Parts: sequence; structure tokens; C-alpha cells
Amino acid sequence: MIRERRSSPQRLLAASFGGVVGVQGVLFAAGALAQTAVETPGQKGQSGQAVYAAVCAACHAAGVLEAPKFGDAKAWAPLIKEGQKALTQAAIRGIRQMPPKGGNPSLSNSDVERAVVYMANAAGGKFKDPR
Repeated sequence: MIRERRSSPQRLLAASFGGVVGVQGVLFAAGALAQTAVETPGQKGQSGQAVYAAVCAACHAAGVLEAPKFGDAKAWAPLIKEGQKALTQAAIRGIRQMPPKGGNPSLSNSDVERAVVYMANAAGGKFKDPR
């Protein structure tokens, strides 16, 4: 019988899931941990990428309800022209079919702004991270 050796995170995951953890389970957990906001000295909140992955991607990845798709320069161009401040305020308040803060009221305004910067810059914007 071949015995699988597990690292500490794998043992923890195995214990959490009744001892059955495949590679997919470890990769899923690693991805979830990677998206968890880790604050370093002088840094507050989540990265724009983490907020996008956790909240914004639900609509912006596929263009649900006419949301501009992530990375689509043509769709984002008129929004980028409005400027970082105006676009951030629209995301905080909600606009058209998008609820305030993308439907996650626990996000800080700075978290929302970082997500806006991340998405706009992926489509050719030159917005500055508010950190």
C-alpha cells in the first residue's frame, strides 16, 4: 500500500474534509487563501484584484447585465474617460443594474476604488492605486 505524504496544509484540509483531499481540493484552497486580503504594515483593505475576483467578476467576467467585460478596452473607454473619481463614485453608489459596491456592502470605499482601478487599468486606463 502506498501511503500519501501530506504537508501541514494538506493534513489540515484532509481533517476538514474527512481525510479525502485531492490535488483539486488543495489547489482550490490555495486559490482561496491567495485571494484572502493580507494586510501588511501601512496597507489597509484588499487588493483590487482580490475584490474583482471575489465580487466584480460575477458580472464583469462575462458581461452579465451589460456590465463591461474585464479587459475589453472598447467597452471601458468611455468609462475611463469619465475619470477615476467619477467611476469610483458610480461603483460605490451603484449604477444601472449594478447594486452599490457590486452588491457587497461590507467593502470599504477604498476597496471599491482599488477594484475600479484594477478593472479600468486592465482595459487600458492609467488610474492610480489609492494606497
